[in-house]
Amino acid sequence: MMNFTVTGRHLVVSDAVHEQVQKKLSHLHRLLNDSAISAQCVISQQRQLFTCELTLHARGDHMLVGVGKHTRAASAVAAAAAKVEQQALRLSDRWKTRRKDAGRPVRDLAPADDQAPEAQTRVIRSRRYAVKPMSVDDAVLALSKGDQTFLVFRDASSES
Repeated sequence: MMNFTVTGRHLVVSDAVHEQVQKKLSHLHRLLNDSAISAQCVISQQRQLFTCELTLHARGDHMLVGVGKHTRAASAVAAAAAKVEQQALRLSDRWKTRRKDAGRPVRDLAPADDQAPEAQTRVIRSRRYAVKPMSVDDAVLALSKGDQTFLVFRDASSES
């Protein structure tokens, strides 16, 4: 079982709220397949609004954080737990798909012998550029005054 703490900031957390936090965290613990390491719940009150900050640490340095605000402490805990539950569902789904993909063989991307390479080749956009022999200084000047993002040229000094 994971270890969790419930802290009241400027208030005393009642046993009913503590039990509700424990119930919500046990549900999250089952949802994450026992990979939850620890959880912290901080409940605070400002005027008539309770704020619950729920942080759950899962394996692999995953931090799931939910903040719930309501006029009742129990509803604030439920709202924070719902947000963490959404993140836990996403994380567990990611773990499941990675396990499925790990057993799958990698597809060979090389073209098969019976298919012609022309059928697989697809040109998106093509332009022809004049390759002019010029010095590096001339190429820098042409780039600086033109609206081109690149320039293809042949080095005049080495003709390469």
